[in-house]
Amino acid sequence: MNEKAYKSMSFAGASGIAIGIVMIVTGVSAGIIAIISGARLLKDKKGLTF
Repeated sequence: MNEKAYKSMSFAGASGIAIGIVMIVTGVSAGIIAIISGARLLKDKKGLTF
């Protein structure tokens, strides 16, 4: 019975680490995309005339 608890705890720990890594990568890539698109908007704003 104790082995089953230890196995499920190790699986939960490993999945938590994997989900954390995926969330970090997703957050960093979303931040980079937001910075690039913001820079493009500011650059293109200079060409507008009303």
